[in-house]
Amino acid sequence: MFARIINCEVKLEKKEEFVKVIKNEVVPILKKQTGFLEVLPFFPERMKEDKVYTISLWATKADAERYEREFFPKVLNILKPYLAATVNVNHYNLETTVCQHFVEALVA
Repeated sequence: MFARIINCEVKLEKKEEFVKVIKNEVVPILKKQTGFLEVLPFFPERMKEDKVYTISLWATKADAERYEREFFPKVLNILKPYLAATVNVNHYNLETTVCQHFVEALVA
């Protein structure tokens, strides 16, 4: 399994709109991608901070790379009005033997 971890700064006054756009526009794009498994958005408990982290899980690195190359620029354009700074993207291999219950839940 492969993960893309994105962190970005969301304009505080746009947080609610940002969440709606993720749910209504970005998630449907992700769900159509080959190898996409799940997206996990993390918002601070108190939105005094503006950092948001999103983890998307992919079956393979090639699936994540294809999405990043072909669709992520479109997603980034959708999100730009809500962002206060550039988006940082990092890539990770997910060691599935350590988190077996999570992997089983994803597969179910």
